[in-house]
Amino acid sequence: MTEEFNTVHISRVLGKTVINVLGREIGVLADLVMERGESFPQVSHIIVRQKKRLLFIPWQNVALFNRYVVSVAGGGTEFAAFDSHVGEILLKRDILDRQIVDVDGAKVVRVNDIKLGSYKGFLVILSVDIGLAGLLRRLGYDGIGKKVAAFLRKEIPRQEIGWEYVQPLDVNLSRLALTMAQDQLSEMHPADLATIITNISHHQIKTVLTSLDSETAGEAIHELEPELRTRIMSEMDSELASDILEEMEPDEAADVLGDLPEEKAQELLNLMEAEDAEDIQELLEHEEDTAGGLMNNSFLTVHHTATAGEAFALVKANAPEIEMVYYAYVLDGDERLQGVVSLRELLISPAETPVTEIMVDYVKSVSVHDEPEDVLAHIAKYNLVAVPVLDEEERMLGIVTVDDILELFLPHALKRKRHG
Repeated sequence: MTEEFNTVHISRVLGKTVINVLGREIGVLADLVMERGESFPQVSHIIVRQKKRLLFIPWQNVALFNRYVVSVAGGGTEFAAFDSHVGEILLKRDILDRQIVDVDGAKVVRVNDIKLGSYKGFLVILSVDIGLAGLLRRLGYDGIGKKVAAFLRKEIPRQEIGWEYVQPLDVNLSRLALTMAQDQLSEMHPADLATIITNISHHQIKTVLTSLDSETAGEAIHELEPELRTRIMSEMDSELASDILEEMEPDEAADVLGDLPEEKAQELLNLMEAEDAEDIQELLEHEEDTAGGLMNNSFLTVHHTATAGEAFALVKANAPEIEMVYYAYVLDGDERLQGVVSLRELLISPAETPVTEIMVDYVKSVSVHDEPEDVLAHIAKYNLVAVPVLDEEERMLGIVTVDDILELFLPHALKRKRHG
């Protein structure tokens, strides 16, 4: 291309007459073919409609491209016919009017217009317009919009998202997402991801989930309403579903599997690592509306004969795999609860101090058969972050965290607000 330019919106150039350098008409601009570029998605070809034919012109042949003129080098008017291939991405056909994820704003939006700019000799996507101004421009009513704004003495706000913050929702388009967008998508709060998944079409959900690591995907799935997450897990590739379940906390994985048909749940358990499957299977054996059904059987424990130094080393080694790391529970050889020690005490105590000297002896606990209301009352009364769950023989089976119990009792809308 022989001339640089600043920016141009796609709505300004679609349908514009395309000429050669002699001024002869070739046709009208119908679309642009996109490919993954060095830093931004870039145009590889322009598509020109010439009567009933579509012509395929390489970007390198384009001499001028702006809102006033689109011209092609040379004096010819005949070019190769456009032959669409599977996987090809066209700007107007595939991106304009499509839903995308604004990863910076953590929401699903629609593309009303697209801003293009020059970068290293290529025409690239710089941003997408999701606002009213873009829609008016697209419909050819931007003049009216300006008059209304002048009358109201208030400008129509521009709402543009830089392409680095865009995650397309189509599997084919997702390869145009930049690394920054993919990284930010993975860093979103699971509740925000769940809201996005809830607000997109079913076939787009796969794109979002496959853009995430298994742990983040699992957290997002657990945040979904049971009916939707059951449908997603039932239709997902079984190997992928089992990988996601393995990365979830056992109690969360049990929640998800408990809503699936028994045959499907068993299939996924069989695909999981034996140790992970066993932890989840134990939880599934408890009644749903009991402390056993709510508890997480992954928690920090130390033997009652350990010293503070030994206990701290053990806690440090196991903490990455444990959800709740505020306390370590002190158990005897029969897994009966002897006390609880805080991480603070382990940090400040001399390494040789026996844990039995720094632990709290009388630990508030609940029975595995207690109802959720009793667990909630216990946590609220004693202001606990987590409460141990014991069986009939006083052996410790798991913990119910304050998050677990609040999730059950808070109305859905309030739960979403709490996570915001």
